[in-house]
Amino acid sequence: MKAYIVGVGMTKFEKPETRDWQYWDMAKEAGTKALDDAGISYEQVEQVPVGYCFQASTAGQRAVYELGLTGVPVYNVNNNCATASTALMMARQFVEGGINDCVLALGFEKMARGALGGGSDGGDFKTSPVARHYGVMAARHGFEMTPPTAQIFGDAAREHMELYGTTPAQLAAVGAKNHRHSVNNPYAQFQDEYTVDEILAAKTIHSPLTKLQCSPTSDGSAAAVVVSERFVERHGLQERAVEIAAQAMTTDTGESFASGSCIDVVGQPMSRAAAREVYEKSGLGIEDVDVVELHDCFSINELLTYEALGMCAAGESGKLVESGATTYGGRWVVNPSGGLISKGHPLGATGIAQVAEITWQLRGEAKARQVAGARVGLAHNIGLGGAAVVTLLRKG
Repeated sequence: MKAYIVGVGMTKFEKPETRDWQYWDMAKEAGTKALDDAGISYEQVEQVPVGYCFQASTAGQRAVYELGLTGVPVYNVNNNCATASTALMMARQFVEGGINDCVLALGFEKMARGALGGGSDGGDFKTSPVARHYGVMAARHGFEMTPPTAQIFGDAAREHMELYGTTPAQLAAVGAKNHRHSVNNPYAQFQDEYTVDEILAAKTIHSPLTKLQCSPTSDGSAAAVVVSERFVERHGLQERAVEIAAQAMTTDTGESFASGSCIDVVGQPMSRAAAREVYEKSGLGIEDVDVVELHDCFSINELLTYEALGMCAAGESGKLVESGATTYGGRWVVNPSGGLISKGHPLGATGIAQVAEITWQLRGEAKARQVAGARVGLAHNIGLGGAAVVTLLRKG
């Protein structure tokens, strides 16, 4: 059975403590927008997977109770930065498996200011679920007094530079592109444009990564209504419906750790495997894709993901972004929303927010950031620890 997205909604992503609201307030806003976009009521929703990382158990119920007290099952999902896409995947499986006709996937996060620690638990590295990943980093690069997530991705960038000659300017070009795209996104945390030189001159977080190449902590929420084909037909939602053509999640295999490389341990093998599975399931390839929202938690991860998705050969990603192939007028438009770097990164909401952007693009509703003629879109969401989710969306 096919699954379709018929409604999406999100809040503006904001710097933590900017607005006086609770996580259930932001979830209510995003969920209401998604239901209104679909033209349905919460009473029609049969199950609700809810993603978040930093709130207590059953926070999902507290959030969706703001939408209605209907007694439907609510699932609390936590998969680090891939949390929201994991909730969406559950919703799709419920629908494709014939269990439900209408499921609401919801993600939210209310974060603290400052850099992330070694995992969403905020604990020490001995007990952290990503201790093995950081152990690989420390064995090769040592452990410095910089934010650990910035260090592990920064060390991946150093390895990419050593292996392939990738330059700091090419890394900065990712940030420049995504900040430029965010100017036209009213949901983005930042809407400022920067040159490559300005990005290179910004404060260094972990060399070669500067502040303007790193995603910020954010508050925000996003939601999507996932329904069956018969629900679409019964309610006349054909114009709103965007098909989930294929979706895959992969987790770490031995390949993530065997090489001792940070490029592998931050998830490039997972992303490559998930993309391959999605292409095989859908019969589509990267050459069919028009618009991409990918997980640019740091600029290097956008380059690593170009390679994992098959947009270029290994080591060619710096040249690809520099060529203009991943912006308007190029072969693909990557992160028209501004990406995590500029739109923001509330962990539990990010993956659904990516899919919301792709949905708007495929419907032709993205206004000033619209990708002309977009019919196929890809969303890529990754979390250390690890999980990579790739979702291929198509508008008939």
